[in-house]
Amino acid sequence: MNGNTATPADVPPVAPVADRLRITEIFHSVQGEADAIGWPTVFVRLTGCPLRCVWCDTEYSFHGGQWHDIDTIVAHVASFVAKHVCVTGGEPLAQKRCLALLRKLCDAGHEVSLETSGALDVSGVDPRVRKVMDLKAPDSGESARNLWSNLDHLLPHDQVKFVIASRGDFEWARDVVREHALDQRVMPLFSPVWSKVQPRELAEWILAERLPVRFQLQLHKLLWNDAAGH
Repeated sequence: MNGNTATPADVPPVAPVADRLRITEIFHSVQGEADAIGWPTVFVRLTGCPLRCVWCDTEYSFHGGQWHDIDTIVAHVASFVAKHVCVTGGEPLAQKRCLALLRKLCDAGHEVSLETSGALDVSGVDPRVRKVMDLKAPDSGESARNLWSNLDHLLPHDQVKFVIASRGDFEWARDVVREHALDQRVMPLFSPVWSKVQPRELAEWILAERLPVRFQLQLHKLLWNDAAGH
């Protein structure tokens, strides 16, 4: 037998499927939106999404990716020595083991946020996690997928994001904020779709309506456009 031939004892054990997630990328960048905007942040982008929003800017995360065990992901995140961690996608909750990753990242002492579409149940998310949850406006093509019962599981540190592609989207979002008194429960975020609504235009709509919402631009797009890994 060749002396370099691996024996079973030399082969590292394969992590059980229950402890693994399919990952598109893990990278260190500046948080571009929500209440942690501007902070150096480690992003863990999970693969897969059941939605197909017409303005999606992360379609590359729908397929592919590689399997990693959760403890390895947590260790990789720790190597960047960053306080803030954002678990995103795609739609991270499409992989049920995302909940275990969120819990372990919190246990490791990170400030953890979750970017989620609002179409999947958030009730099982660790309460230490800041949920940044979309409500899909009509022009996304996916507003019928909004899971309205998710509003019952939001905490004061959570945020609800509306991505605005038209005046019609704005009026829909305005009415949702008022109907559900979202500004009294969480932080509502209004963000323009890149190239569809001018940022100044959206800001002026918000001011004219006296809306108690937070206007935001995607800082990472101003810095790096749509480059993956940023």
